[in-house]
Amino acid sequence: MATARETILWRIRHATRDVPEAERPEDVSVEREYRKEDGAERKEIVARFAERTAEYEADVRRVGHDELPRAIEEALKRRGVRCLVIPPYLPREWIPGGIEILRDAARSRLTNQELDESDGVLTGCALGIAQTGTIVLDAGRAQGRRTLTLLPDYHLCVVREQQIVGLVPEAFASLERTVKGEGRAITFISGPSATSDIELERVEGVHGPRTLEVLIVG
Repeated sequence: MATARETILWRIRHATRDVPEAERPEDVSVEREYRKEDGAERKEIVARFAERTAEYEADVRRVGHDELPRAIEEALKRRGVRCLVIPPYLPREWIPGGIEILRDAARSRLTNQELDESDGVLTGCALGIAQTGTIVLDAGRAQGRRTLTLLPDYHLCVVREQQIVGLVPEAFASLERTVKGEGRAITFISGPSATSDIELERVEGVHGPRTLEVLIVG
């Protein structure tokens, strides 16, 4: 009786019996005919992003540009946020009054303990991907360093409609200069942090915020 190893090797030899011995993988080009651009209308792309982000158990709301400051204030009030972390270059009009603001800066970075003990963090983003309901951070303006969005238990993220792309390949193309040219860290966020143990028990907040709230601004 053949061993499992022998069976697997026989199957490989049988499947590749018509391949010339001198041929190498790089000698044969592989066609990749996947879609690289979403042809849907902008309104449909934004609606799909909102729907799929919500499917990941994120709280998603769509607001007008003039409504954003009030929407941020209301979201933080509902959450009971009294101590809020903000990254560098966050638009001034986004910063609410009446609560303690912890500002992270290059010369005076917040400690991990300060971030962990805060009530939440408010940031912008680099991109939103409608295909997967994913938010992308690239450590750019209004986002700050990666730690800011990993340690606080609550993340309130503002996504502008023009930042939303339809497909994952569009997002990668847009991020190419950020990654190759500037070497900044990229974070992909699909809903609140969650994982499952060997018995499939869902545990939230292990690798990042337990609660994700998204304001889509159009």
